Amino acid sequence: MTLRELLEEAAAGSPDLEAVATPDGGIAWSRAGTPFAVVSGDGAAAEFALDPVVGAAASRTPDVAPSSRGAGWVILRPAVLDDHALDRARAWFDSGRRRISR
Repeated sequence: MTLRELLEEAAAGSPDLEAVATPDGGIAWSRAGTPFAVVSGDGAAAEFALDPVVGAAASRTPDVAPSSRGAGWVILRPAVLDDHALDRARAWFDSGRRRISR
């Protein structure tokens, strides 16, 4: 499974999400016009909008760095797409989606 496949699966069945193709062939997901997750065209990286405190902590985990998208955004670029990386990606996708609904 790739990051793209995982995130597409996470978004499936959520009619309130908007998915838009990015210039590099990736996908950006938003809710109510607010983006919260982006996967790169090659599926090797994904960015997530997290609460800034959570994002700061997340950026100190392996294969994660702050994103240039702004406060709270992190980029996950796992060297190995193992269960831990997939779990983080799914949790951060869900967290970003829930955060917008508040």
